[in-house]
Amino acid sequence: MDILASFSVFGSTLLSLLSSPTNLMILMGASFFGIIFGALPGLTATLGVALLTTLTYGMDVNTALIALLGLYVGAIYGGSYPSILINIPGTAAAAATALDGFPLAQKGEGGRALGLTTTASLIGTLLGILVLVIAAPLVAQMALQFTSFEFFLLALFGILISGTLTSPDLVIKGWIAGLIGLGLSTIGRDPLQFFPRFTFDMPDLDQGLEVVPVLIGAFGIPQVIKALRNRESLGVMKQFGRILPEWKTLFKNRMNIARSSMIGIGIGAVPGIGEDIAGWVSYGAAKNTSKHPETFGKGEPQGIIASETANNACIGGALIPLLTLGIPGSPPAAMLLGALMLHGITPGPMIVVESPNFLIEVTAILVLCSIAMWLNGMFLAKQVVKVLQIPASIFLPVVTLMCILGSYALGLNIFNLYLMVIVGVFAYFLDEMKYPISPLVIGVILGPMADESLRRALMVSEGDLMPFIERPICIALISIIVLIVMTKAPFYQQCKKSFFSLFKK
Repeated sequence: MDILASFSVFGSTLLSLLSSPTNLMILMGASFFGIIFGALPGLTATLGVALLTTLTYGMDVNTALIALLGLYVGAIYGGSYPSILINIPGTAAAAATALDGFPLAQKGEGGRALGLTTTASLIGTLLGILVLVIAAPLVAQMALQFTSFEFFLLALFGILISGTLTSPDLVIKGWIAGLIGLGLSTIGRDPLQFFPRFTFDMPDLDQGLEVVPVLIGAFGIPQVIKALRNRESLGVMKQFGRILPEWKTLFKNRMNIARSSMIGIGIGAVPGIGEDIAGWVSYGAAKNTSKHPETFGKGEPQGIIASETANNACIGGALIPLLTLGIPGSPPAAMLLGALMLHGITPGPMIVVESPNFLIEVTAILVLCSIAMWLNGMFLAKQVVKVLQIPASIFLPVVTLMCILGSYALGLNIFNLYLMVIVGVFAYFLDEMKYPISPLVIGVILGPMADESLRRALMVSEGDLMPFIERPICIALISIIVLIVMTKAPFYQQCKKSFFSLFKK
């Protein structure tokens, strides 16, 4: 599709969406509730998209995407509210924002901090969308060269890198969580020969584990259990003054914004990472390149701008592998993958052939969602922040009810409720032992692709493993995987310490 045709599709899509009052109401409402989900600690963008997915069954594709993407963009931004006001990140993506946002609010400049985060989030989202439009067709063309060998290694790489970057202490814990998810994905009928595996003669397991109950259980139930255990409220809302965007400050930080956007987009494009890693990496880069790094952590606007720009730019980056390869770049993008499939859209290399205008339509919707996020953030911030005064004892039962309804609505199957609870309790104990949950979920999602691709590849090659070391992309992926394992493995780290200790002696 040439540039003029792309602009024509983009413009017509915008006009079509803006001409519908229903779509505008859904857009503003989804963005608003996304901000609430992000602002309430424990209610993540992933959980919000998971719950909303079940309500979009009867909608057309564009309307469903308006609701889902509006909530996604709003939730990633909304986590900055409690981070700045009460030093409690609403989402993991906003954790780095609290380092400078809360000190700035304590100085009586909370309104300034919120103005910076709102506008930086808008800029980061738009830059992520721009790269999505430019890079997605290129990635799609490259993806057409992929075979089953490459898809297996790509899925393995996504699980591995997710475990590597999300582990709070030992990297091997992230890998174990990913392998557990990979094992859970093998439950059900074999996709190639339809042979039952690990079903224990239970008909409900024949189709495998549904993604939605697993996601809701893994991310929702542990938060409910921990909040009930600790019996903590969300704190007291602080005064923060007027909320105004500081264009002069943002212009001075243009290089910081550009660098943070590229970091967010790059990390988002890596399968299974997510916005929280992007925020921390960008914050670290801003601090390391600053002329006054000692001001970070004391209310430095550069830190706020870096983290918020990166975690919102990560949205566009996460959609690149999702739309072109069918591999989600983050946990919320994983839920979008399931939602698209429910509406008859199968993301992957053939998306530009089957639906040539789809990428441009998604771009137009994302632009509207980012503008809706900015409007809600600038004009409704004080009203949204009042939600932070709601005691945990009131909103947690509501969250639990939404989890139950979200899981049961998928096929009206009571087994999904049992699955949600079992996965949720299991995820809670994993979290208590400092095992990251994201790799487990990514393993469940990417497991079927890894399983089917590997078995199909071996069937085509008649058991020959040589194509793995004969194809250039396979060689590159294997090299990266081996490098990650070798450099991050505990044994390697111990050997490295022992080696350097010899020179010190």
